[in-house]
This record gives sequence, structure tokens and C-alpha cells, in this order.
Amino acid sequence: MTAHSIKLLDVVALTVDLPDYNLWRGQVGTVVETLANGTAFEVEFSDRDGRAFESLGLRPDQIMVLHFEPVSPDLKPEVVTV
Repeated sequence: MTAHSIKLLDVVALTVDLPDYNLWRGQVGTVVETLANGTAFEVEFSDRDGRAFESLGLRPDQIMVLHFEPVSPDLKPEVVTV
């Protein structure tokens, strides 16, 4: 990703189901660590009370950054293929 690169403390959502971890597409987490020179990210998932219930390393194609402000339509994310 270029314009929308994933950064530490970004709020992200899963784009895939991870049934082994009881995590499902759309669940929201926070990037807490950059791994492997930015090719993976540790994402922490917490409950409504802020208690972490899962933390795992994910590839960029497994998450999407959530935006809370308008984003310019000229900034298009780079498609990541594996």
C-alpha cells in the first residue's frame, strides 16, 4: 500500500475469517507492532471494556485500515497480491 500504508496504532478491520482464533471478517483491532520490516503487523483485538482477548501477526492483505476522516478520492490504495 502506498497512500494508505499501515502504521503503528492504526485501527484496522479483518478482511478474512480466522476461525482458529475465533476472529471473523469485520472484527476491529489496533496495530500494536510492525513485523518483518512492514510485511506483517501484530494486531490486538480487545473487548468493549478494553481488555485484549487476542493478539496475532497478520499480513496486509488480511486487514484494512479504517478511516475516521474523509479521504481524497485521488489517493487509491495499492492492491497487494500474494
